[in-house]
Amino acid sequence: MTHEEYMQEALKEARACIPQGDVPVGCVIVSPDGEIIGRGRNRREADGLATAHAEVEAINMACAAVGSWRLTGCTLYVTLEPCPMCAGAIINARIACVRYGAREDKSGCCGSVLNLFEERFNHHPRIYGGLLEEACRGILEEFFSTLR
Repeated sequence: MTHEEYMQEALKEARACIPQGDVPVGCVIVSPDGEIIGRGRNRREADGLATAHAEVEAINMACAAVGSWRLTGCTLYVTLEPCPMCAGAIINARIACVRYGAREDKSGCCGSVLNLFEERFNHHPRIYGGLLEEACRGILEEFFSTLR
């Protein structure tokens, strides 16, 4: 699969948030051999948990799939730039690469507000933004337009 196809899978997860009233953010984690081993979507409203973010859910599923907390060599695809909590989880899981769609100008930690991955932590994944950015931003804009 291509990077765009993996992001399309993350967008499917994001769309599944909408009926629950959750902000549509989706994530998939891909193993070094190209298999999707983790999927997640924002479930803060559905689950009533502040930590129920797409990345955390996908990381937990991927760790269970490989039987380890280390996701060495894996790539995380997420429709929205990770927040501080999710950036920390990415560092802790040793994810090799992050590819996100839309920027998050209020809490993004891949460069929009700050770049946690450039700080003096023990792990520094490669970061690429703007993958299918229009589609990723569009689903968010559509969701928020229905709330106004």
